[in-house]
Formats: sequence, structure tokens, C-alpha cells
Amino acid sequence: MKRGKATLTTELWLPALIDGAGAKYQAIADAIETAVATGRLRGGDRLPPQRELASRLKVDLTTVTKAYDVARQRGLIEAKGRLGSFVREPGDTSFAQLPQVDTGMNMPPDLREGAIGKAIADGTTALLRHSSGARLQYQPPGGALQDRIAGAELIAQICTATVAEQTVLTAGGQNALHAILASTLERGDAIACGRYVYSGLKALAARLGLRLVALPEMSAAALKEALRGESIRALYLVPTNDNPTAHTLTAAAREALAETAVAAGLQIIEDDAYGLLAGDRLPTLTAFAAANSWYVASTSKVISPALRVAFVRAPTVEAALRLAVDVHETTIMPPPINAALVSSWIRQGALQTLVAEMRDEVRARRTVAGEALGDIAYAAHPDGYHLWIGIANGATGRELAEAMRGHDLQIIPAGRFAVDDAPDDAIRVSLGGAADREGLARGLRTLRGHLVSPARFNPVVA
Repeated sequence: MKRGKATLTTELWLPALIDGAGAKYQAIADAIETAVATGRLRGGDRLPPQRELASRLKVDLTTVTKAYDVARQRGLIEAKGRLGSFVREPGDTSFAQLPQVDTGMNMPPDLREGAIGKAIADGTTALLRHSSGARLQYQPPGGALQDRIAGAELIAQICTATVAEQTVLTAGGQNALHAILASTLERGDAIACGRYVYSGLKALAARLGLRLVALPEMSAAALKEALRGESIRALYLVPTNDNPTAHTLTAAAREALAETAVAAGLQIIEDDAYGLLAGDRLPTLTAFAAANSWYVASTSKVISPALRVAFVRAPTVEAALRLAVDVHETTIMPPPINAALVSSWIRQGALQTLVAEMRDEVRARRTVAGEALGDIAYAAHPDGYHLWIGIANGATGRELAEAMRGHDLQIIPAGRFAVDDAPDDAIRVSLGGAADREGLARGLRTLRGHLVSPARFNPVVA
């Protein structure tokens, strides 16, 4: 018989805190974990309201809020809006209670309880039940033909005409960039990019011995100026919702950049990680320079990074064959079941529906950000979930990011993205990593407090 839901009050459960035993929020979170492990708290039990617990323990409300956030990140409890916080129902503890780790990555919101989670669960079950055993085996270099056909259909919809022979599947966008750089450039070659650039490109350039040439702005004029003093082989950019600056190039700027790159004989690497989320889609650079462009469309930022599926449109069939070999040599293949899942969504028209669900959540979180940050200025895409915020109080991005640890926000300082001597005077804030909108609002309000206060972040150490 299923156990009835209990409504706990502080009379039924109150954590015992010992003075001087470390951070109080950590002690409360540890007490919740112990109570769950010993059976004192069971799945479905409601925890005491935060204000009531704070009053009973004689601690600040923020201490209890932070403790509940930590417990939620450990997979122990879940928030249900105005109903309160509840102990998670028992399940596969090796998975369900896997703690959420702050990796600093720009993660999309977790929508496993919505259409996205259902599509992954139902689609995987259907594939395993009805497909042949081929999906459980090694796949051909470049991906299974039906997956490449689906990828070509998607790219034709959002970018420019292509065929399956030009389309290569990779294990996510980072794998795609590694394969593109390794198969087209040689050690010592230079890549033009923004002054602040996706840190994954910086890592690949260092690994492959490539030079990054920072453009003061992503424009045709800046690229022409750089070409006068440098021997540049490629141009890398994220034209829609740039990571990290959130800048989006106009259609005219894209066309001008493409024309300049083609005239100089450059390879264009168009990382369209966030393009599918944009409700008002602009033409891609690849549409203006198809014979010179590598176009990358990944599911990581628009559905889930766990899928590890991206599609690459190569400039030519020959280039696609070289790329497929490099992908095969480094990762063998993207996950075959996940690739089949994404391909089925494309064929059925479900992918756009799932992206629309993500877009709705992103827009809701953008509204939360606007309300919580108030008059703080920031750059952001209307359908994007990261902000680029300048710091005007004398602090560095690194100091501010350190001060915000443990506040349910993924914050990365500008210095991590800097190509040259660009100052560390900004931060990238991800709105997707917070477990819910309430936690996001709390973190953003704390961030606003730091942004408007003098740069005193380090507590006194006795």
C-alpha cells in the first residue's frame, strides 16, 4: 500500500545545529540528507516553510533558502511553487539523486517534466522496441544515411540548401568544431574571431596550435583591417546570440562579413548554437557564402546537452568526407540512439514544437531577469538565456563570480573568454542552470546587490 503524504511541521522535524560546526546552511542541508537516509523524512513529506524554520532555528531566512537550494541540487527535495518543498519520491538513487554540479556551462533550462522529457522517454522506448539492432551497433563515418538526410532537411529549413552527402553528424558542437579545425587548418594558422569568444574555441586553438586574432568588433570593416596586418585562414563567429556577449548581427552585417571573407579566401565557421531558439530568424552567413562555409547546428543549447548530437554542413562533399573521417578518428560516432531520436523529431516536425517549449521557458526566465535586476544594464537576445553584464563598481569579473558561488547562478568572468588583453570587467550570467524561476530570481537579486554595492566581496576571516 502506498504511504500517504505527510505534511511535516517544525514540531515533527527540526534539524539539530551545533554552534561553530561550519556554515549553517550546509549543516541544514546535511541534516535533511541524514533524515532522508535514516527514514526520518520520506518521499512526499513536506519540509517546514522556510520562514518558519528560520524562526525556529534563529537564523536568517537566506540561510534556510540557501540550505534548501543545496538540498535540491543534491536531488533530495523538489520545490512545488506555493505548495512548498517536498522530499523526492524514492527511485533509482544512482540517477535521481545525482547532485547538480555548477560547471559554469551555459545550460538550457531543465524541462524534463514537460514535452521535452516525454519526447525523450517515449521516443527512446519506441526506438528500442521497433528498430532493428543496427542502432545498438557502430555507425558509418559521418552518421547513418537516414540521420544525414534528416540533418540536411533541417539545415535546408534554417540555413541553405544542402544534401545528405554534405552533412555530417558529430557528438555535439564542440566535437564539430574540433573536427572542422583539425581537417581544414594547420598548426600556426590564424582564425579571426571576436575579442571575447566561446572558451571552447580558445581551448581547441591551444590544443591544435592555432592563433586567434581578435577583432575589436564583428564587422566587415574590422575584418578588412585585420587582414591588412595578418595572414588569416578562417573566420569564426556565433552570429545569433553570441556566446558570451549576446550580440546578434544584422542581416546586412552578415552579408558584408560573408562577402569580405569570400573575397579573402577565408573559411567561415558559423557556430549557430542558439539560432533555432530565435523566434525571428535572420539569414545565416552560410546562405551568403555556401561554398566557403561550415555551418554547425547542435541540439545542446536548444533541447539538452545530454543528447550530444549536432549536424554540420560542409562546403563541399569532399570536405564532408574529410570531416567524417576526423570525427570517426576522435569520437567514433555520436550516440546512435540519440541521433535516431533527433532525426525522428525532424522528420515528424516535432523538433520545432520542442524548441518552442524551450523558447517559452527562456522568455519567462528573461522576464524574471528583468524584474530582479531592475535598472542594471545588460546585453541579451530576446530568446536567449544568457546575459552579458558590465561591471561598473571597480570589481573584476572573477571577484564577482567568486562572490556569487552557491547562489544557483552560473556566472563566468569576462577574462575566461578574452582573446587578447581585453579587460575582465564583465560577466556572462546563465539563466538556464537554476532549477526553477524562484531560485533564479533569488540569485539575480543577490547579483544585483553586488553590482550596485562597493566591491567588497570577501568576508572577514577570523
